[in-house]
Order: sequence, then structure tokens, then C-alpha cells
Amino acid sequence: MDRLYKRFCKEGDKGLVSKRRGQPSNNRLPNVVREAISKIIKEHYPDFGPTFANEKLKEAHGFEVSNETVRQIMIRAGIWKGKHRKHPKVHQMRLRRPSRGELIQIDGSPHDWFERRRESCCLLVLIDDASSEIMGLRFVENECLQGYFDLVRSYIKSHGRPLAFYSDRHTIFHVPEVEATSGTGVTQFSRAMSALDIEVIPANSPQAKGRVERCNGTLQDRLTKEMRLAKINDIETANAWLPQFIQKHNKRFAVAPLSPVDAHREGLPSATDLDHIFSLQYQRKLTKNLEISYKNVIYQVQTQSPSYRMRGAYITVCERLHEVILLYNNKRLDYKTFDKHNRPKQPVSAKELNPHFDQRKISRKSKPKPNHP
Repeated sequence: MDRLYKRFCKEGDKGLVSKRRGQPSNNRLPNVVREAISKIIKEHYPDFGPTFANEKLKEAHGFEVSNETVRQIMIRAGIWKGKHRKHPKVHQMRLRRPSRGELIQIDGSPHDWFERRRESCCLLVLIDDASSEIMGLRFVENECLQGYFDLVRSYIKSHGRPLAFYSDRHTIFHVPEVEATSGTGVTQFSRAMSALDIEVIPANSPQAKGRVERCNGTLQDRLTKEMRLAKINDIETANAWLPQFIQKHNKRFAVAPLSPVDAHREGLPSATDLDHIFSLQYQRKLTKNLEISYKNVIYQVQTQSPSYRMRGAYITVCERLHEVILLYNNKRLDYKTFDKHNRPKQPVSAKELNPHFDQRKISRKSKPKPNHP
């Protein structure tokens, strides 16, 4: 201020104007460096955003520049086009859950993840609401129940049981018919989570689970390019490589939760119990011949002695990895299978036996002997 005051007293208003006005800044990057950065981006990262491209410049090429500098270089080179600011949409603010593991947002993102190196597939995502930490990723051919079962099972083994999952209203998580005339009213996923004491909360709009939706957009930009640089072209290799990407992504984007307490719960069921929980389970009613029909196959329960109490009873059909298990009072039943279109003839009970025969041919009049008891 002393220097500016002296110049003002000596030169007047003109003394307050900077002497470097109209001259390049002392901190300006040399044109050689700008041209080198522009050439590298055009050659290796032509479809990268400025922030992601700057990370790669720092990581792989040793350039220490700001994101805005890279953005301006890309705009002048015609690589990047500035975006117009959209009109803001007002949505009700929802605070993060305070503890890690208190609420896990779950979603599937269909996309051309391999950039036409193979057919499009779906990425299943688990993200923690408190820390924005990715808890699990898995590529599957399409969004399906078995894919979610495998992802949640590996997540529970690694971190423990969360308190709740926050999902959309896909039929995997939510029964659309409020007044369904048949069924239990819960999906297979909700039934499995209930057995693990995990609440499933369906969101009413995409904005309600905006954290996982924004994460999907980030992954569609960054994950596809990372797999391109790593030359990953198939689902199996990608799933094996995803853990190291998750570690790198969380280091860059995860935030510290408000509470240091981890809400994940220990005390997991055994492997056998998990196999049972993460299986497809349906209720079927036994006939008087101890038979049920499941997927056009007749299953006949085998017992050592006639079991009249099982007639008309409801049993649980469990299917996992192409294995079918029948359970009655949590006990496994032995069975035989028959083709539904080539099944054995039904046995006839004693009450229904007589109408099958001609009474005139088999009826005989006989007189007992005198010494008959």
C-alpha cells in the first residue's frame, strides 16, 4: 500500500494501473510446454475430460499444471468444448448418513463399457452413503438377481453386514403390484436380505439416490478409459482387475464420514447358511403322492415309510447353481425326478379301485361251507 500511495501521489490515477498490463504473466507456461501437453492429449487422451487428462499427465508424463490450464489448452486445440451452465434444479437436500455401512446405495448401470471391443453389459455398483466409497463393483451380462447375489455375498464377506440397502424400484428389489393376488409380496432379494437382517429401502426417484447415479456417470467416463489403457477386453479379466481400480478411485474421491464408528456388523452365517440364503426359494404344495412340479419337472419325495402328515404340506424348493434342494421343516428331503410329459401312472386308492372294474364280470355268488367260522 505504501508503494501504491507513493505512485498515486506522483502520477495520479495512472499510477494505480499495473505496469505489466498487456504483457504475458511471469507464471505463464512456455509455449513449448503447452504444445507438448496438447500433443500428448491429442495422441493418448483425445476423449478425456480436462480433470482426468490432467491426472494422467501428472501420473504418466510428469507434468505439474492446474486443471484450468489443461482445460484452456484443450479448448484452444479444439479437443474440448466448454459447456454451458444449465439452469439449476432445486431438489430437497438430504444429509449423508453419519456412519460407514449405515446405508449402501445399490444400482446397475447398462453401458458400452468396453467401447465396442465386446457387446454391451451391465456394471453393478455398491457405494457407501456416508463416505462415497465404492464398496463393490461387478460386471455381468445384464442386470439380474444372481449377479446381485454374488456381489452382495462378496461384499458381506469383505466388510460385514450393512444396516440397509438403498435401491431403485426394479423388480429385483421391489414388487410392483401392491395388491398381488398370489405370492409372498417380497422379492427373492428382499427375502435374502431379511434373513441377514438387512433392510431394503426402495427410492421414489433417481434424484433420491443421486450419489450412486453420479457415481455411475463418473465410472462411465473414467472406468471405460482406464480399461482401454489397461487393454482389458472381457468381463472375466475386468472383474479380476476391478479391486485395484476401486482402491485407486476411493483414494481420489472418498470422503471421511462424520462418525468414526463403523456400522457394519460381524457374526456372519456359515458358508452353508449363505448358500441357502442366496438361493432361489419357492413354496410348493405336496400332492397325496408326495409330488411337486417345478420348471416342468416332477419331483417325488422318497420316504422309508408312508408319511401321511406330509400330504398337502408346503415344502421349500431351493435352487442355486443348477442344484435343486427340497426342504421340509428345515430338513433335506430325498427325491426322484420325472419328465412332466412322461410321468408314471398315478396309483389308484382303495376307495377308487372298484369303479375301474366291471362288477358283472368279477362278481360271484358263493356259499360258505358249514364249518366256516
